[in-house]
Amino acid sequence: MAAQSSPRHPAQPEAPKLDDAPGLPARRLAAAVIDEVLRARVALDETLERMLPESGLDAADASLARAIAVTAFRRLGTIQQAIDARLDRGSPRKSGPFEPIVTAAAAQILFLDVPDHAAVDIAIRQLHEDPRSARYAALGNAVLRRLARERDAVLAEAQAEVFGDTPDWLVESWCTAYGEDTAAAIAQSHREEPPLDLSVKADPAGWAEKLDGIALPIGSVRLRERQAIAGLPGFDEGEWWVQDAAAALPVKLLAPKSGERIADLCAAPGGKTAQIAAAGANVTALDRSGPRLRRLKANLARLGLSAEVVTAD
Repeated sequence: MAAQSSPRHPAQPEAPKLDDAPGLPARRLAAAVIDEVLRARVALDETLERMLPESGLDAADASLARAIAVTAFRRLGTIQQAIDARLDRGSPRKSGPFEPIVTAAAAQILFLDVPDHAAVDIAIRQLHEDPRSARYAALGNAVLRRLARERDAVLAEAQAEVFGDTPDWLVESWCTAYGEDTAAAIAQSHREEPPLDLSVKADPAGWAEKLDGIALPIGSVRLRERQAIAGLPGFDEGEWWVQDAAAALPVKLLAPKSGERIADLCAAPGGKTAQIAAAGANVTALDRSGPRLRRLKANLARLGLSAEVVTAD
């Protein structure tokens, strides 16, 4: 968002009580993740893998924080353009966490199944928690309420600008490689929340029935709707793991066999490692990210599978 040097802001609303309203800890974490990625230019996945375990959030709040952060970056172009269009003089300078808090709230208002009043109210609470952003609480309130009123217009405009959420350099690369029509289809696909697929140790048809999912031809199970994973049948027993169906294809083509030694490079979060280990092969899982490898180890432990895990580039 463009910056302004001397913002004009309306009279400040009375500061709300800063007790932990339902959903406030999750929004705090989502804003912190967004801030970290935007400011430090670090990978979203690695930031989530590091900050979620440290947050102490329960499963529901952790899932909400992840959903907000992922949605914010999937639709960042649309969100930033919509906010900028409603800030007459740009985003205020020296405003602390103003930008990530408003970005997180806008993601909820525009794209998530969250009541508008909850997204706005909690964002204002967050703005008041930091003296730098508290000065701009009324500005944030006005922008977010306007976004809620004008949601349909914002989404219609975004739909017409198919490359609005894709960096220019990536658009150019796709157009060169695939042509503009295919590039536009890829960009549109990237805007949508992907389906939730599972790889199962055995009996995909049976697990599809138990989980009310769809057994895909490649042996994965696709859930009909996104759910809290840890509460589904078979999770605690280690019968399956979350893995995109497309990501499961390379190991199926490799067809690992018992006794083979296989290196899985860039292994985290570990779906392919689990596939190889489940086939009986001896697998070395290598990745440069320690936090993501901790998740890999936890997944292997839940699944009752083993691998040699190496943290290295």
